Amino acid sequence: MNKYFEIFINGYKGYAQYLWDEISTPGWHNYFYWLVGLSLFFFLLEIIAPWRRRQPRFRKDFWLDFFYMFFNFFLFSLIIYNAASDVVVNLFNDGFAAVGINNLVAFEVMSWPVWAHLLVGFVVRDFIQWWVHRLLHRVPWLWEFHKVHHSVEQMGFAAHLRYHWMENIVYRSVEYLPLALIGIGLRDFFIIHIFTLAVGHFNHANIRVNLGPLKYIFNNPQMHIWHHAYRMPDDKVYGVNFGLTLSIWDYLFKTNYIPFEGRDIKLGFPGMNDFPQTFAAQNLHGFAGKAKKSVNAQGSEEK
Repeated sequence: MNKYFEIFINGYKGYAQYLWDEISTPGWHNYFYWLVGLSLFFFLLEIIAPWRRRQPRFRKDFWLDFFYMFFNFFLFSLIIYNAASDVVVNLFNDGFAAVGINNLVAFEVMSWPVWAHLLVGFVVRDFIQWWVHRLLHRVPWLWEFHKVHHSVEQMGFAAHLRYHWMENIVYRSVEYLPLALIGIGLRDFFIIHIFTLAVGHFNHANIRVNLGPLKYIFNNPQMHIWHHAYRMPDDKVYGVNFGLTLSIWDYLFKTNYIPFEGRDIKLGFPGMNDFPQTFAAQNLHGFAGKAKKSVNAQGSEEK
């Protein structure tokens, strides 16, 4: 037990030092300033060429989403996640070691050229995340957490990182074993993180871009807006367009849905009027007892 407590404390101290270094030392390999720079870039695009011209530049909940960006990208790890995840990973590895499994790697890709293992790591991770995203919509108790992200009523780049902190736990927990089996530790891959951050901002931005044939590979604002639609089609009540970075999974598994240009469609989900409006209340949502009547996915209600 002392071993894991020491791991927890060292993880906490280590991340606190890392975060301070990120803020105090600008550089090309600095997540903090890449987040700031990409956010400014997409905000300027929204000002110069907005898709929804009647939407305010500082749209509804802009500053709430702005805080979410830094909380979910940095502060949550500082408060608990990084130190706790170090303990969980060590417990996980010690558990396998106890039954004689000392190396989880079943398919080694790290010996490949850098571009190859980065590409494999990116595609595998995005595929896993696509399935996790579907679970967030399909499993009622996970949907309660995911509602935070879908509580956006006016779309903009910063909505990308408005999500409940429990989503970090769910995504990282499900990702760990498959990525460990191929020897991938994606948190060390700076290029992938920055690329997915940029695409995530792009998907949520108030801009219109014609990707041509690339729309069948990469997610985009005209596709992702339908993921946030208030009402879902009758045959897809649990959601559509689940892709985070890649859209190809939706086309392959027939969850793609773009009936017409959705520039001015209503966003959110039934029951929005009763959903918490503040950061604290939103991040406590999902832990209370089940209500007698709760919205299950965007288009239906459970009683």
